[in-house]
Amino acid sequence: MFSLLVNIPANAKWAQNGVTVAGVVITDFGNHRIIQWKNGDTTNGQVVDGGTGQGRGLNQLQYPTDVLIDNETDSLIICDYGNQRVVRWSRRRGTTQCEILTDNIDCYGLAMNEQRYLYVSDVAKHEVRRYQFREKNGTLVAGRNGRGDGLNQLNVPTYFFVGGQQNVYVSDRDNQRVMKWVEGANKVLWSLEDNATVMH
Repeated sequence: MFSLLVNIPANAKWAQNGVTVAGVVITDFGNHRIIQWKNGDTTNGQVVDGGTGQGRGLNQLQYPTDVLIDNETDSLIICDYGNQRVVRWSRRRGTTQCEILTDNIDCYGLAMNEQRYLYVSDVAKHEVRRYQFREKNGTLVAGRNGRGDGLNQLNVPTYFFVGGQQNVYVSDRDNQRVMKWVEGANKVLWSLEDNATVMH
């Protein structure tokens, strides 16, 4: 999986025929590494993080699930799921190890908003937290009261998107729904599922 901060206009139209995308960075979950494809080369990726085998070392990853590019620090922020940590890996040449941003978290998805707050989903605690850099505990922004299917709960939140006004749209995997959490709310604004529940 890969994440980018993208604004899609409401009147956007999708092309019928796609084009080959290059210059992207993705997680290679089973090979414990991050791969980058550069512009013009759509057949050969380059290992940019990990690639030294599965492990807990600062030069290793274990089942990475998400990655985002932090252009301001020229680094990658990686959800190192198997090691229960979020790490930052510099993209500068010669970098051989990562920096741990937060640990003891069953992280799965990542996002960063325009104010450079880092959002992380935790599939074991069934929540999404927002962090300032160097902050260890973060602020709970989605999910409350543990695992469940109530409108104030999540059940294995995986990937998500942070929209305008810091609203969080969460893929609530085991409840088979998408939830919208409003900044400061203690329950969802709406839920998208087979029989959508809309709250006002």
